[in-house]
Amino acid sequence: MSVKLEDMPENTATADDFVGKKVIDREGISYGKVKHIHINQKTLIVSGVTIHQGFNKDYFLGADYIDKFTEETLLLGRPPIRTGIPVVDIDGHKIGKVKRLHKNPDTHELESIEIGDGLLHSKIISKSEIWGIGEKLILKVTKEGYKKLE
Repeated sequence: MSVKLEDMPENTATADDFVGKKVIDREGISYGKVKHIHINQKTLIVSGVTIHQGFNKDYFLGADYIDKFTEETLLLGRPPIRTGIPVVDIDGHKIGKVKRLHKNPDTHELESIEIGDGLLHSKIISKSEIWGIGEKLILKVTKEGYKKLE
């Protein structure tokens, strides 16, 4: 817990205040707890957070995901796509799991995802094929349409 210093402006907090807070989205889905706050060294603006989701499951979320911090939680403005979550078709039929995220090396923006749909089989699809994200990733196509994607 930080100590409020004399002449400290309102709405100011230390990064330590946020470590350990629950991370949830607008639907109440929990994504883990804040492990680190990342600050841009030139602008001193928060550039993102590291989320801890359990044993060896840490991942980075950029500032564009963050809506606001409350006393107890970090609220996300939109849910993140993460590895290991189930993938279903537009009708809710199971296809597989998110195996890997492919991001642009310069902008770190998601370009495509790799879906593991069997022991040794996987398929890479464009982010434009994603209909929605939450506890599951929902594709815009049916299971038959997925099989036809290259």
